Amino acid sequence: MPDWIGSDRHGRLPPNWKMLRRRTLHRDGHRCTAVSSTGQRCDEPATEVDHIEPGDNHDPSNLRALCTWHHRRKSSQEGGRARAARYRQRNRFRRDDPHPGLLE
Repeated sequence: MPDWIGSDRHGRLPPNWKMLRRRTLHRDGHRCTAVSSTGQRCDEPATEVDHIEPGDNHDPSNLRALCTWHHRRKSSQEGGRARAARYRQRNRFRRDDPHPGLLE
């Protein structure tokens, strides 16, 4: 299992996650489904199941098998985008800054 520290993801998985995970790995031949920019499929064995579209859609069409490296890379990118969005939202309006037109 991945490092769940700081994440509520594990608690949001459905009760039948183990079965969904097993079926997804079997469907994808226990091989990573990531494809490089040259169109070649990764040769590494798949040990993790990824949600293609982020969120809690656990439909088999939204799941795919990935190797640890590709799964961590994708999850890291998604986390970075989420952090950047939170930062932008948090710093969008600063109510404690004086209005530039009111400065003397």
